[in-house]
Amino acid sequence: MSFLEVKDLKVHFQNRGGLFSRKSEPIKAVDGIHFSMEQGQTYGLVGESGSGKTTTGRAIIGLNTMTSGSILFEGRQLDVHGLQRQSAYRKDIQMIFQDPFSSLNPKKRVLDIIAEPLRNFEKLSASEEKRRVQQLLEQVGLSPESIFKYPHEFSGGQRQRIGIARAIALKPKLIIADEPVSALDVSVQAQVLNFMQDIQKELNLTYLLISHDLGIIRHMCDHIGIMYKGRYVEQGTTADIFDDPQHIYTKRLLSAIPDIDPAKREEKYKFREAVKAEYEQAYGKYFDGNGLAYPLKPISETHFVALPERG
Repeated sequence: MSFLEVKDLKVHFQNRGGLFSRKSEPIKAVDGIHFSMEQGQTYGLVGESGSGKTTTGRAIIGLNTMTSGSILFEGRQLDVHGLQRQSAYRKDIQMIFQDPFSSLNPKKRVLDIIAEPLRNFEKLSASEEKRRVQQLLEQVGLSPESIFKYPHEFSGGQRQRIGIARAIALKPKLIIADEPVSALDVSVQAQVLNFMQDIQKELNLTYLLISHDLGIIRHMCDHIGIMYKGRYVEQGTTADIFDDPQHIYTKRLLSAIPDIDPAKREEKYKFREAVKAEYEQAYGKYFDGNGLAYPLKPISETHFVALPERG
């Protein structure tokens, strides 16, 4: 039994059209994806903007409504349509948002920001609540005396740590991290990512990491799913994806990763040109007539690629 299993997930949004136009076909933000995660691992969702990766994460936590499909968490189906899900599962699944400033209420003190989930699920006295928040701040490497400060008094990296403290306040089992460092300076990104790995080991957390940055994904993840237009084009272990990419879209993403080593830059340029030529000559091999990915097919026990049926 997998820790988290997503089966044929679809999230479609109604396209209402303009004032003088008719309704058109719904927008298929996520169009039938499958994946599973084991406890304690980090699973990466990768794709360009609009690929459906963030919509997938928001559907799992209940911020987007599923059109169809199912989500199993520890063998239990999540009731993402009813109030039952809020009380039964919200405590175990938390989210770290992309922008550490906009996700923190600027009018609230750190005490109230971190204490909010505690107030929703636990009954603590004012002194117990203050002590818990101070402990959480220490856990994420911030001074416990910061509880009366406001978000604007912290740096970007510190604000993201506050967001992480809020996410772990209820001791969740799964954290969905949506581009957790993309809004931070490069010099701060590594600090936050290493810290996330440290608390993952300490608290036995499982991460669903959403990112467009393949360098971060390679550093953090055990398994990876590559999304394009709401569908998977490739799925596998980190070694499968980086050492043996099969789908043209995966290869294009990898070819775009910059390299500061002059020798490797030349090698990367040749790889990028080869991928470009392959894409132009064999587009139909990888996408159907509508430009959408075919269903995934296994090429090994862990590696799946979207390719058409043979024969």
